[in-house]
This record gives sequence, C-alpha cells and structure tokens, in this order.
Amino acid sequence: MSHQFFINRGHQLNRRTILKGAGVAMSLPWLSAMQRAFAGSAESAPPRRFVAMTLGLGLIGDNLNPQQGGKDYESSLYLKALEDIRDKYTVVSGSSHPGVTGGHRAEASILTAQPMGRDGQAGNSISIDQHMAKYLGHHTRFPSLVLSSRGSNSPSYTENGSMIPAEDSPSRLFTQLFIDDSPAEQKRQARRLQEGQSIMDLVQEDSKQLSKQLGKGDQDRLDAYFTSVRDLENRLAASEAWVNQPKPKVDAKKPVDIRNSSDFVGKQKLMTDMIKLALKTDSSRFITYHMGSGGGVPIPGVEESYHALSHHGRDENKLDQLALVEAAIIAAWGDFLRELDAEDDNGHSLLDQTSVFLTSNLGNASNHDNRNMPVLLAGGGFQHGQHLAFDQKINYPLPNLYVSVLQRMGLETDQFKTSTGTLTGLEMKS
Repeated sequence: MSHQFFINRGHQLNRRTILKGAGVAMSLPWLSAMQRAFAGSAESAPPRRFVAMTLGLGLIGDNLNPQQGGKDYESSLYLKALEDIRDKYTVVSGSSHPGVTGGHRAEASILTAQPMGRDGQAGNSISIDQHMAKYLGHHTRFPSLVLSSRGSNSPSYTENGSMIPAEDSPSRLFTQLFIDDSPAEQKRQARRLQEGQSIMDLVQEDSKQLSKQLGKGDQDRLDAYFTSVRDLENRLAASEAWVNQPKPKVDAKKPVDIRNSSDFVGKQKLMTDMIKLALKTDSSRFITYHMGSGGGVPIPGVEESYHALSHHGRDENKLDQLALVEAAIIAAWGDFLRELDAEDDNGHSLLDQTSVFLTSNLGNASNHDNRNMPVLLAGGGFQHGQHLAFDQKINYPLPNLYVSVLQRMGLETDQFKTSTGTLTGLEMKS
C-alpha cells in the first residue's frame, strides 16, 4: 500500500482513509476483547473470576430489598429462598449509575455506567467485564464469554464502544468450549489469524510514515493508536497459540436447547449450568449473561407475558403474577450460587473465587425508571450477609461497586466511570 493514500494534495489527512485503516485494527469486537499473550505457566494464586447476570426488565424493589439495613435484616419475599446462603451475598439498595437515563435504552449502560443521551446515540465505553478481560483474560482460551437468554444483544462493550454480540445457544456454547475443531478447521483459523497479523503490520508501517507529517497533538493520538495495534497483534498471536491446544474434557453431555422461547427460567438454569462448566474448566474467567424480555413464562399462576407484567401500572393482579416470575429468577440464581459453592477450586470454593453480580438497568420497569437498580453481589472473597441500604432519592454511585470488584481482581485502579471510591460497607475477607 502506498503511503500517499493517507495524504491529499494539500498535505492534509484523508480522514476517511485513516478511519478505514484504523477500522482494520479497532472495529472487530471479538479481537478488541482478546488479551495480550498466551500464558502457559501456572499462576501463583488461585484465579479470581467474575460473572455478571443482567436483567432487562428489573425487579420489584419492595419484594427484593429487605426493609432493614445491616446484617440483621429480615429476608424479603424474594430472598427467603436464599436464607440458607445469606452469608454468601450482599444486597445493595438505593444505588444507580449517575447520569444514566433512557429507560430500556440504558441496557447499554448496565456494565459501562456510560450515559447514552436522550436519543441513545451517544458513544459507549468499555464494560467492566471487558475491562477485566483486557488485563486478565490472557490466562484462558476465551478471555471473556458474552451470553444471553435470547438474541444477540448484550451489555458488553469494547474499548471503542462496540457491543459484543451474545451467544444464546447453550448447545453451541458447549461445542465452542469442549469439542475440538477438526484439523482442517484448525488450519483455517490459524490462516485467518496470520492474515490478520499481516494486515496489522501493514497498517502500523503506514501509520509510522504518516506520523512524521503530523503535529504534536495528532502524534500523541497516533501513538495511542500504535499501542492499540501492537496490543492487537499480541492478542492475535495469543489466539493463534490456542488453536492447537486441546479443549478440556467434561463428563457432561451436550445440552439440548430449550425450544420454548418463553421458558425464561428454564433457559436461565440451562445457561448457568454451562457457565458453571466454563468456570470449573477455567475456559473463561469473565462471563456476562443477559436475560432480556420474555413471553408467557410457564409458571403456575402466571397468565400474561413477562414483558407485559413488568409494565404493571401497579395493577395488583399483574404484580402478583410478576412476583411469581421474579421469585423464580432469584431462586434459580440462588441455585447457581449453591452449585458454585459446592465446587472445589484449588482448595477454595469456586463461589469464593467468583464475584457473581446480578442487576438490571431498570429499578422500576413499569415507568422505565433507571434509579434504584436491583443489586445483588455474591462470592468473590468479600464479607457478605448484609444489606447495604443507601438513599432511595439521592442514589449512591453503583460504579463504586465496580471499583471494589476490580480491585478484588488484583487490578490497581481507583476509578471506573463516575465512581467516587470503593463501595462503602463492602469489605474483603481477611
């Protein structure tokens, strides 16, 4: 490629060409989520993991949050099914993402805490799961897994604000995790990665030539671009190193996907079974599972669709039916915690090594309110068994929880988006 393609006759940048060149390096969501190098050596400490489970339709606050704060709270309607493991999780009420509005549009902000603007067109930023994967994802075959109950929408975003499409089929996920590719497919993947590396080398070479003709500000911006290119080249090499590595073997059989798209809780249980296998085999340490809308959930006593019930308008009959659905979701979440707690992870409970986070962009789905988000955090080596109750009118910044989790992962950071510190009242185990 000739370097003159970057410059017009007036020696000014051809913006379209530069963006096109940058697009090769920066606009591929999966590659942006990959990490620097393939680590073959054992780690000195048991690894820490993160699972985010996000709901698109919120949870009724009065049914989820206890009336009392502190450790001696009486379990709420939804938490009664988790009474035996109350010391494994923390309830947080009165928190939200500062500046985030937009009702359903705020699904994009759940894990980024980035306001999307009134029209939902503002650029997004990196989500907490991808931030972790960027620095810590190189130890596993899959730096992160992005999953959903239905469709490709997800709350996971790359550094350049691109949404990472979700996998919603447990059977396809099983194949991806545990069934080795054929020799021909391995060669195809290796060739694709090698071609990608050659493209990165070419873009980097042309960009270096261009930098000689730029001002200081543009040189700084291009230097940041160089860094991204170099990181991506290393990530491509890391991915290539995994191509010929055998996948882990598991006793579990390949799951059969649930055909009933309305079986919201059944799909939740099946996918969390897969998440547990992924964690147990150390296939990935950073996993997001988005549970969006749903139809007529097959639960006795539920007659209307889940989505319609979430927009209840304070109708008592709808609220009663919605409580049945949401209670089942929380009960299934509790079962997932119990299963992780029963798994040994190098002498530790797998739950104790995994921060399991449950939330939604909607505090009140009926009026599309993004304040007072439902928040549960389990495991991860934190001291739990408490309700951290903050102001329902002047919400506490939820990004503070993100900082606490990032620090628990071993990342030296004191800031995530609009955070003001770590989460008040959340302490690490000694």
